[in-house]
Amino acid sequence: MKTTIKLAVASALVAAASSAQAGISIPAGDWTLDIGGVVNAYYTTTKFSGDNGAGTGALGLGDGKGSSSNNITTGLLPNYLTVSGKTRQNDLDVGFTISMNPGSSSNNSGIQDNGGADGGRAENRQAFLTFGDKSWGSIKLGKDLGIYASDAILNDMTLLGVGGGAGSLSGNTTTLGRIGSGFMYADWKSQVAYSSPNWNGFSFTVGLTQGWNLTDGGFGGATSTGRSGAQSAYEGKASYEWAGDVAGKVWASGIYQKVSALSAGGADNAQAFDIGTTVNVAGFGLTGYYGKGDGIGQTFQLNGGFDAQGRSRDSDQWYVQGTYTVPGVATKLGVSYGQSTLDGNRATDGFKDVEDSMWTVGAYHPLTKHLNLVAEYSETQRKVDNRVGPTEEAKAKTVSLGAILFF
Repeated sequence: MKTTIKLAVASALVAAASSAQAGISIPAGDWTLDIGGVVNAYYTTTKFSGDNGAGTGALGLGDGKGSSSNNITTGLLPNYLTVSGKTRQNDLDVGFTISMNPGSSSNNSGIQDNGGADGGRAENRQAFLTFGDKSWGSIKLGKDLGIYASDAILNDMTLLGVGGGAGSLSGNTTTLGRIGSGFMYADWKSQVAYSSPNWNGFSFTVGLTQGWNLTDGGFGGATSTGRSGAQSAYEGKASYEWAGDVAGKVWASGIYQKVSALSAGGADNAQAFDIGTTVNVAGFGLTGYYGKGDGIGQTFQLNGGFDAQGRSRDSDQWYVQGTYTVPGVATKLGVSYGQSTLDGNRATDGFKDVEDSMWTVGAYHPLTKHLNLVAEYSETQRKVDNRVGPTEEAKAKTVSLGAILFF
C-alpha cells in the first residue's frame, strides 16, 4: 500500500508523469492515454498567538493575538485532473501531459470566478511534451515541477496532508505544507530539460527554466523595476537510488539566475544548492535535508533575496522527518521538524534574521486502495530578531482532518 501511495503521488507531480501509472488507461490508435488525478479536502482549525508584527499572511501568522480561523480547504496537493499520453514513433518514446487544478474553497458568497483572491482559484500546473529513448535519455519542453528542490517537496510527508498556511490560504489552490519552514518551493516552471537514463540507480537532470522576477516578500527589500527574469535560470539535480532490505535515495540539486533590473540599480546573481537523503527499513523511514542560498530569498524563489540597497541576503533551510508504517493496518505515522532562515544585512536591514519553523505530527491511513484518511497537527512559528528592540514572535497552531483520493 505504501508503494501504491507513492506511485499515485508520482503520477500527479513527478516530471515523468506521462509514463507513470495512472488510474484509467485508454488505447487510442497509436497512443495510450492515461487519465488520473487527486481530490482532497480537509477541515482545519488554526489558533494564532504572539506578536502581530512578526507574522505574514503566507505563513498563516499575525492574524491577531488570540484569534482563530476555521476552514474547509485543499491541502498541500491541489485537486488534480491529469491527461497524459505516450507512443513509440521513429525509434522515439513520445509523450505529453496536461493538468487542470481547480481549487475547492471560496471565502465570499457568489464568487466562483476561479481567479480572484476570494474565489476558488484554478491553476494549470503541467503542460509539457517529452521525447527520447531509454538508451540516451529524454528531453522535456513545457511547464512542469521545477528541478531545484523538487526532491525536498516530494519527500515531505505533508504532501498527503495540510502542514502550514491553512489559516490564511483557504481561498487559494493549496496550503503550504512544509514550504518555507524547511525547504524552498520548487514551483511550476516553463523549462527545457534533459534527463539521463537510469544507470543502476544513478540519474541526473539539467535544464533551462523561466527566470523569476524579484519581489521584496514583505522584508523591505529590492524588487524588479523591469523583467528581472530576462535571462533563464540554470537548474540541475543528480540522485542515486537503491533497493533492498535497506532502501533509499540521496540527491543534490542547484539553481543559478542573474537578477537584473533591481529597483536599487544594477544587477546581481542568485544561487542555491541542496542535499538530502531518505532511507527506509522495516517500516521505518528517515529523511534529512539541507539547502543554502545567496539572493534566492525565503519560501518562494527570489522572494526577499535582496535588501533595499540591492545587496543579496543569505538563507538556509533544513528539515528532518521520521515515519513508521504500522504492520497489518498500513497506517503511516510521522513526525517532522524544519527551519528556514533569512539573514538580514547589518547596514541596511532592521533585522538580523527571520526564522520560520514548523513541527508536524501526522497519521495517514489507507482506508481503501485509493482513499486515505489524514489527521495532522502542525505548529508554525516565526521569529524576527530585530537589531533594535525585542525579538518578535508569532505562532499558528493547526489541527486538520480530512481525506485524499487518488485515481
